Amino acid sequence: MTDTARARKLADRIRVVVAETLQRRIKDPRLGYVTITDTRVTGDLREATVFYTVFGDDEERAASAAALESAKGVLRSEVGRQTGVRFTPTLTFVADAIPENARTIEDLLAKARAADEEVRKTATDASYAGEADPYRKPAEDEDEGDHEGDDKGDAEAEDGAR
Repeated sequence: MTDTARARKLADRIRVVVAETLQRRIKDPRLGYVTITDTRVTGDLREATVFYTVFGDDEERAASAAALESAKGVLRSEVGRQTGVRFTPTLTFVADAIPENARTIEDLLAKARAADEEVRKTATDASYAGEADPYRKPAEDEDEGDHEGDDKGDAEAEDGAR
């Protein structure tokens, strides 16, 4: 039976401990501007996945990933010391895809705004394709309708007289 509340609390605590330890104790020059964005712990509290982002280009991201992998032992021992759990979870570092996804969404929104603006310009300069009132109206010649009705009535009267 897993306690998800306990796993969430431990994940939050691990996120704080890893972030503080990276800031204060790890002095690796390869470590760039790393931000710990999220931590998830399995239900049995044996494995923790730490999501991070790095400010910089691909080279700095690769260097920071290598620095995190080399500091994994120090970080795990610090997590074990500060959390006090029986079994210290193993740490796995995963680069978070949130910045790339956000950038993609921003690009898509910019394209949508440009398309909306183009449609708005087209709509303001446009005029109706047909008449202003596109609906059909019945014929206003009532005299023609009366003659047709009279012809039918006359034909029926002749049939009845025979």
